[in-house]
Amino acid sequence: MSHLREYAAGMQWGEGPRWHDGALWLSDTQGSRLWTDAGGSWTPTETSPVSNGLWFLPDGRLVGALMSAGRLGVWTGAEWSTYADLGHLGVGPLGDVVGDDAGNLYVDDVGFDAAAGEAPRPGRIILVRPDGSASVAAEQVVFPNGMALVDGARTLVVAETLRQRLTAFAVDEDGSLGAPRPYADIAALVGPDARPDGIWPAAGGGVWVATTSGCRVVHVRAGELVESIDASPELPIACCLDDAGDLLITLADTGGRPLMEAIAAGKVRTRVVLAALRAAPRPHIHRIEEQEEPT
Repeated sequence: MSHLREYAAGMQWGEGPRWHDGALWLSDTQGSRLWTDAGGSWTPTETSPVSNGLWFLPDGRLVGALMSAGRLGVWTGAEWSTYADLGHLGVGPLGDVVGDDAGNLYVDDVGFDAAAGEAPRPGRIILVRPDGSASVAAEQVVFPNGMALVDGARTLVVAETLRQRLTAFAVDEDGSLGAPRPYADIAALVGPDARPDGIWPAAGGGVWVATTSGCRVVHVRAGELVESIDASPELPIACCLDDAGDLLITLADTGGRPLMEAIAAGKVRTRVVLAALRAAPRPHIHRIEEQEEPT
């Protein structure tokens, strides 16, 4: 299907890709860096704490779900300052974050640290309002991962990685979430190895899904498989659309090792590829060359 062209490289584990003002931003959760080409070249900034999901607020500020710090941060250009403290909710590791035009944010409370070998337990979705107040919007979500607002932000779709499915919640006018309902059975549509990670709204309705060990990025809509992009042998982690409507995908190379073994050994490498989804030729691709990692 789509030819995959390399856009950037150099990360260990690329999460939360976001396209904003003609530039790509993403978190390297294993490399403790925030990457972007907003300055003209693909450049990392070491960060502590480490961000996972990223989102741009309506005013253009970048917020990040700080994985182990129990808070959302806002990027100052050099560090993460506190945007919303979630400590009073007793959150575990934080995952993805998405938002609406009103400034409401939805954040994964994953519930356990898979990379550290913790036993799985149900997670939650946290609603953070524009004033920084936070509350639990949904519970009993099993390994909540990628999220996307679709249907004019009237539906929140959540990837439940361990359940190998997507789950949808109706979004009320006040931003609260309704009862969960099935959205797509990823294992049935893609295969038994497919585990949804990052997702992104598709231009034709539905969502794009990075299926990690399924080695595919798929477009699903109304419980059906619309389109599939083969990334094998690499593992798709997350994705987003750019301003031209093409798909940027982070792909992990484990060197042939099982995924969790490769992560534990620090042997995973990630690159970003671009899949041209439109029939017309892309007028310009700003190819970013990999820079050497800072010493």
